[in-house]
Amino acid sequence: MKKMTCLALLLMLGVTPFLTSCGPSKETAYVNIKGSDTIVHVASSIAESYMKDNPDSSVSVTGGGTGTGIAALLNGTADIANASRKIKSKETDLAAKKGITIKETAIARDGIVIIVNPKNPVNELTMNQLSNIYRGKVKSWKEVGGDDSPFNLLSRESSSGTYSFIQKTVLGKKDFAKTAKLMPATSSIITEVAASKDAIGYVGLGYVKEAKNKIKIIKIKADKKTKAILPTDETVKNGRYAISRPLFMYYNINAPESAKKFLKYVLSEKGQSVVKSEGFVQISNSIN
Repeated sequence: MKKMTCLALLLMLGVTPFLTSCGPSKETAYVNIKGSDTIVHVASSIAESYMKDNPDSSVSVTGGGTGTGIAALLNGTADIANASRKIKSKETDLAAKKGITIKETAIARDGIVIIVNPKNPVNELTMNQLSNIYRGKVKSWKEVGGDDSPFNLLSRESSSGTYSFIQKTVLGKKDFAKTAKLMPATSSIITEVAASKDAIGYVGLGYVKEAKNKIKIIKIKADKKTKAILPTDETVKNGRYAISRPLFMYYNINAPESAKKFLKYVLSEKGQSVVKSEGFVQISNSIN
């Protein structure tokens, strides 16, 4: 007896052929990424490019803050954690207790941009002035060359890696002023600054392009004697702009191959071209 063909078998079983097929089919390779709101847009854009090149892959990217992403990585609900700061010792200790080895890779560099409303007359600040503003040591814009009106201080929430970076780099690990409003996302800071003449906030360089003329960028002086520097790709890359940092993706050394494949794509020429187009500074790195 001749071997029955796949189509004949389907017809005998009363199954409509175009609704099913015989033979093996590729499974979808899922990658779940969570974490830093600073990185969420660029990671989403890279994921979109990656899925076009790898149609059997599905990459999900959500924000929530660096701390949230690392927590998700440690509890197994994320394959990759986006982070705008280094992983903390208490997080690596928790990973060790769980038997998890975390690997780090830098995927871009970012400048933290200080933004104000376009109607604000202040154009530059020293690092010391910025620290005094966010620590509540000065109360009015008049004390730093602006109008006689109180600051509307905007900050990210404490789970944000950007919050931690500003606290360490600008505030010298001191506390933020109690009057600082903790905003849930970078987009919230941009919206508030655009609406409030006395607002001041901080956002990643990649968000500035999107905000356009809704906000004004403040030039930063490392001290009184140095030149005020505007954050750009070049000044972030060469270190002239004082408030800059690397951005990271963290993953479990035993992560699925789909996650490692995506990370390699992030660092590839295509991935890094997306990094640049999203307003961040490209980086050279490798994944073992």
